[in-house]
Amino acid sequence: MAGALETLLCEVENCRHCAADLPLGPRPVVRMAPTSRLLIIGQAPGTKVHETGIPWNDPSGNRLRDWLQLDRDRFYDPARIAIMPMGFCYPGRNPKGGDMPPRPECAPLWHDRLRAHLNGIKLTLLVGSYAQKYYLGRTMRKTMTETVRDYRHYLEDGFWPLPHPSWRTTAWLKKNPWFDEDVLPDLRGRVHSVLAEA
Repeated sequence: MAGALETLLCEVENCRHCAADLPLGPRPVVRMAPTSRLLIIGQAPGTKVHETGIPWNDPSGNRLRDWLQLDRDRFYDPARIAIMPMGFCYPGRNPKGGDMPPRPECAPLWHDRLRAHLNGIKLTLLVGSYAQKYYLGRTMRKTMTETVRDYRHYLEDGFWPLPHPSWRTTAWLKKNPWFDEDVLPDLRGRVHSVLAEA
């Protein structure tokens, strides 16, 4: 199984499916191992992640690690944590501000194939609306806020919806103190329990 996943990750690394549409060229950023217990599905790499090839290697990643109360060593241990965005490469800058959405080809092309090798996953964090729309579909609530607030509903399927931890979320956090007070303690307990399992 490890060899098969390694072969597939090499295939991902050499993917050029969207090359013509990527302003900085392809550089897929994915990390995982057959023993991973936690899967984090985010949005798409930003420029800092594209430069380094390290997922969540930016202020958003700092906030996410703070939410999970994980240091960098634990967060970047693929034996325990798999990281797979909706779009594997930096999609470019939106003229209206911020980054473009994740390329729509990535998830249908790669997600099922990669997840088939992750038999040890006990919890999947859906970070941001793109991941939630793809994996929760019609079971999503009317808004991302309602979906995140009703996270317990999705746990039976192994999913935990979260807002994206970008700087834009700062205002949202101030308007929704229940996230810090109620959701994060529960999230941290669940994540640390999953990672502690043999």
